[in-house]
Amino acid sequence: MARLSILVALVVLGVNISEIDSSEEVMKDLTSGFIKVLEECKKELNLSESIINDLYNYWKEDYSLLNRDVGCAIVCMSKKLELIDTSGKIHHGNAEDLAKKHGADSEVAAKLVAILHECEKTHDAIEDQCMKALEIAKCFRTNIHKLNWAPKMDVVITEVLTEV
Repeated sequence: MARLSILVALVVLGVNISEIDSSEEVMKDLTSGFIKVLEECKKELNLSESIINDLYNYWKEDYSLLNRDVGCAIVCMSKKLELIDTSGKIHHGNAEDLAKKHGADSEVAAKLVAILHECEKTHDAIEDQCMKALEIAKCFRTNIHKLNWAPKMDVVITEVLTEV
């Protein structure tokens, strides 16, 4: 279930500067899409406001994600976005479709799904679904930073707030 990673999931690749810029834009749009369902999950799971702070800081490489509730929020958001299949694994087709819907080309979308799948496999032994999602999310973040695709959260938050 920790398929949050998809949300966090689904964010980017590049070879030249324009590819990096467009991948960063895709990741920003994907992150924004996840944040939009956050409020629903926050209410359903009775999560504290600290979740907002953790998710705001998600893309900061030096920010420690330790709160199990972040993982639970990711699981909830991933379910709402239909990114988890019936077995609790990342639904590759839906994840790829979501990335494309937010501007990724086929290559970038496939790369995002591949990263998520690898992160999922790495943490498959974790039984607690919320903790598994948290670990997948951290793995995903690390890999997206290696590609220089991480969005700037101040831009994401500004866009989300203007749409509300």
